[in-house]
Amino acid sequence: MPTSDSNGSPDEPDGETDTGSGADTESDELPDDVVDDAERLAHLERAAVDDNEADAYAERRDDILEDHDFTSRIREEDDATLVLHPEEWHDDEAGVIRTDRIDDLSRAVEIPLEGTGDPDDWDDVDEHNRELVAAVREEHGDVHGANAETLADFVGNHYAKPIESLTGSELREFRTDYYVRNAWPSEKQQDVIDESIALVYDAADEPVPEFDS
Repeated sequence: MPTSDSNGSPDEPDGETDTGSGADTESDELPDDVVDDAERLAHLERAAVDDNEADAYAERRDDILEDHDFTSRIREEDDATLVLHPEEWHDDEAGVIRTDRIDDLSRAVEIPLEGTGDPDDWDDVDEHNRELVAAVREEHGDVHGANAETLADFVGNHYAKPIESLTGSELREFRTDYYVRNAWPSEKQQDVIDESIALVYDAADEPVPEFDS
């Protein structure tokens, strides 16, 4: 059970310090694409029908925020709100937000989740990505098509956004981690993966973001 003292509030929906009066929907510390990804993953977490799937989305959100020394929670009372705040405000041992560590409420970001980010939108995004896969397969064959499909699977499972919206670091994550550990590609696929990525972006009529493979 969360604990608290005179300088802390329990880190759970019915007790955490409410940053709403000073928090904003934008941040000078978090890049816009990180905030957007955190919101997307929060919607996917809440829409998931399987607990393991929901946990995976929550963990993914934690990972991308951790890179910027931020953490998050979904405040469910009244209208659900995603709250992003600096990790330094949180006391891990006590499981509380330490009010004495909050130097500036405007550093927190609050994103309303009710009535926004319809899960149907994510279906539309996945359909778009699958259309890119189909275009690559039709124009360049099954080997490139299989690689394109693996990229679409990665984006759908981890980011839920159009493939061409991936950042360089996200594409590098696919190329150096996901593709190696999770895709089980054939030798032919491995030989042409970089070309396959370029063909997907060509189908989307967008340049490939810079990434080190």
